[in-house]
Parts: sequence; C-alpha cells; structure tokens
Amino acid sequence: MTPLLPTCHCSKQGRTTGTRTACLALICVAAGLVLPAVAPASAQSTSSRMEVVGFARAPIGFISFCEREPRDCVAPGQVRRAALTGKSFAELDRVNRFANTRIKPATDQEIYGRAEYWAIPTDRGDCEDYVLLKRRLLVRAGWPPSALLITVVRDNADEGHAVLTVATDRGDYVLDNQRDAILPWQATGYEYIKRQSQTDPKAWVYVGDPSVDAKVTSTR
Repeated sequence: MTPLLPTCHCSKQGRTTGTRTACLALICVAAGLVLPAVAPASAQSTSSRMEVVGFARAPIGFISFCEREPRDCVAPGQVRRAALTGKSFAELDRVNRFANTRIKPATDQEIYGRAEYWAIPTDRGDCEDYVLLKRRLLVRAGWPPSALLITVVRDNADEGHAVLTVATDRGDYVLDNQRDAILPWQATGYEYIKRQSQTDPKAWVYVGDPSVDAKVTSTR
C-alpha cells in the first residue's frame, strides 16, 4: 500500500466574508492583542505541540520536488522553534492570506497533466503547492526553516490534504489553504498523519499512530 498523499480538497471553508469583521481581527492581531485560543478538536492529542514518533516515508511528490529544488530541502544549521509574538503572528497571517488569495486552486492533473507533482506555484496550485510557497516566503522573511514543517493530514472531508505547521514557542500552528484563520494544530479537526522532521527536512516522522499511513492510499 502506498502512504497517504495530500489529495487536495481546495475549498476555503470557514473563511470570513464580512469585511469589517476581518479588518477588526487583523488590527487586533497586528497590535499584538490577540492570538488564537487553543480549542482542542482532535482525539489525537490536547498538547499544544505535536507528538511525533518513528520515521515515515516522504510523499513521492516531495522527493521529486527536493531533487528539482534542493535549496528548499537543506537541513537547518540550528533546530529551533519560532518566537510567536503579535508582530510575528501578523506576519504569518499576511503570508497565509497572500498565498490563499494569489493562488487559485487547481489539481496537478489540470496544471501538469500528471499526479503528485509538487512545485512552487505562480498562479494556480493544489494544497501542497500553497504550502511550498508559504514556506519559501517565510524562510525568506527570516523564519527558521526548522520551524516550518510540511504536514500531511486527513481533512474534514476525510480526504488527504497538506498544510504548513509552524512550530513556535507557544505551540504548533497551522497555515491552510482551506481557511484564512491560523489555528492551533489540535483545533483544526484534522487527523494528522505525518510531517517533516525538524532536524532534517528530507526526513519525515509520524504524528500519532503510524498504522494510519500504512493502510490509506491516495486517490489522486
């Protein structure tokens, strides 16, 4: 059986449509007045940090991406979590919203005529492409690469999906193309399968039960 791959469910669920509400939320975040409260919605763990075990197989699309873009897959010189403040959270919010707005959802088959082709998008992409763009933008902005971890999950539609986990000193947070809100990992309602290792971006580790990955196959 092949490991779970992020078959993307690309709708932006839970997105705020009220302009006034969104502006007020951004003002509060930028001022450092609010950060998302931890509201556990997953049976996996209530810890603010993901509990990882063992070693998992990297997605095949990721392996191919690293061969083409080795600079995005270099082991960090220092492993550390990012310091989360009102200012840094506002930067996460800007990058997440920029990518979610700039990139239009499309499957690998529609763009490249093939399945599981991971790439930095310019105008269209699927879930892992959003993640790759957000990670590159944040690294360029000075965020520690070891804190920016590509993560494979089952989403709320029970489909394979990829998100960007940001490991911070206040817990793990998720940037997602399905929503503009940045949530603590355990508040997304997703089932977490595996993610990149903090010590080596080419290595992957399980989040929770390793058997979940072994018995699930990708549909795209």
